[in-house]
Amino acid sequence: MKQTKNSMLMKTVVDYARLARLDKPIGIFLVLWPTLWALWLAAKGLPSLDVLFIFIAGAVLMRSAGCVINDFADRKIDGSVARTKERPLVTGKISSKQALVFFAVLCLISLCLVLQTNSLTIYLSFGALALASVYPFMKRYTYLPQVVLGAAFAWSVPMAYAAQTNELPSIIWLIYTATVLWTVAYDTMYAMVDREDDIKIGVKSTAILFGQADRAIIAFLQVMVILILCMIGDQSKLGQFYFLSVVVAATLFVYQQHLIRLRYRDECFQAFLNNNWVGLVIFVGLVLDFMVA
Repeated sequence: MKQTKNSMLMKTVVDYARLARLDKPIGIFLVLWPTLWALWLAAKGLPSLDVLFIFIAGAVLMRSAGCVINDFADRKIDGSVARTKERPLVTGKISSKQALVFFAVLCLISLCLVLQTNSLTIYLSFGALALASVYPFMKRYTYLPQVVLGAAFAWSVPMAYAAQTNELPSIIWLIYTATVLWTVAYDTMYAMVDREDDIKIGVKSTAILFGQADRAIIAFLQVMVILILCMIGDQSKLGQFYFLSVVVAATLFVYQQHLIRLRYRDECFQAFLNNNWVGLVIFVGLVLDFMVA
């Protein structure tokens, strides 16, 4: 009997982990990299360890919360999409009420972390909650849900900078803008995977809006990201390691364009995943630059 209870408990834990998408951490990394960029720029090197811990944990918690509320919003349509038909809310392994309670718990833990920072960061956290809550419903009303997702993902940037310095200089909005544009680019690649299913069920996305111009618009967004990253480096007086990392990021963008050239689902998904390396190389460039400064 005890073994049976332990087995059932483990299955429940696994179901909640899947609901929070902890088995697919790519979203955590995509939130985390710009956050770390902001922290390193704010501190001009290694930030305060308590602030670093708060924002690493916060990235995990809020991304998980975003996935939970997203699946709650999509619970009636995910069964019609090949990629999402086995999600716990679709199969009934987790109920809608349980998902909402789980979302509230994740947000509450995140709030407890933010309360350990300063007043400016606490005020900004309400914007993060609002964006995370509203994003999943945007695909029903606008073809630009990826822009709202970008605003939500990027909101950790001003929060992190404020937590470290208790101020929001103009450069932080350059980082914010770069993150929003980058998110729209890679999430459009992600949306290209589901484009045919989304059209059938009436879900909107930039992949549908852009149509045959999708690759060109993604390329334009990627060029803008590179230009803004260069502006950040110039204004922050960063050196060769940072600018080398920007060159590597640009090369990765070219590779992503190669992957999506035929718009095949698997290749579009690989291009989306490749953005983890973009975030990593920029972070490595920042770390090395401040280490040798």
